[in-house]
Amino acid sequence: MTASDAHTRAGPWIAATIFVAWSASIGLLLSPLSDGIPNWLWPLGTLWLTFLYTGLFITAHDAIHGTVWRGRREVNNWIGRVILALYALFPYRKVRAQHFMHHRYPGRARDPDYHDGQHRGFARWYLRFMVHYLTVWQLVGMALIFNVLQYGVGIPVGKLLGFWVVPALLSTIQLFFFGTYLPHREPVGGYTNRHHARSNDYPLLVSLLTCYHFGYHLEHHQYPRTPWWRLPVRRASSDQPANGRSSRR
Repeated sequence: MTASDAHTRAGPWIAATIFVAWSASIGLLLSPLSDGIPNWLWPLGTLWLTFLYTGLFITAHDAIHGTVWRGRREVNNWIGRVILALYALFPYRKVRAQHFMHHRYPGRARDPDYHDGQHRGFARWYLRFMVHYLTVWQLVGMALIFNVLQYGVGIPVGKLLGFWVVPALLSTIQLFFFGTYLPHREPVGGYTNRHHARSNDYPLLVSLLTCYHFGYHLEHHQYPRTPWWRLPVRRASSDQPANGRSSRR
């Protein structure tokens, strides 16, 4: 079996592992089985689910690039649709189209993920980023699901906030900060490559915990069909000049 075959076979299993971990964790923490968990442990559950929510979105992102199951375009599209719906009812077709625009015009006026020249700071850029992708019907749908879970299923509002709403929101901040803001903000002296992107210098474990290696962002733009879990290999084999990488500031 070639290395390419191994990567093809590993992709679906890695995606399935993230999905099962998320499903089992959120199901357990929202169920009566978690009633005995001390309140001081709730933040750990929230942080764990935040990490898994981030993994869900990264999986959908890889599906957009066709790298969850190589050679199976429709399977990737189906995976992306399901994952984005579970994440927060995001419309797959819109997210997919906008992401390809981002790759075509990174850090430029036509990049839908980039700031507009006015909202350069983290908070204003993030809010503009979220407003661009959120829709009224999406918010209505999420509110409807929240009420069904609260009044129909009987899940306490505290659990819904701590183990559903807050982790999803925190993951959007995590994804934006490590996957858009840090890699694409303009450095002093201007951009140094056509991707208008930088990679962080985090060690392997820190890179995984912060954003599933998505902080190796220059490598992602150079090799967009490399799945997230192979980005460290690309990073290690790349011979990038020092100014193509982000500093530790």
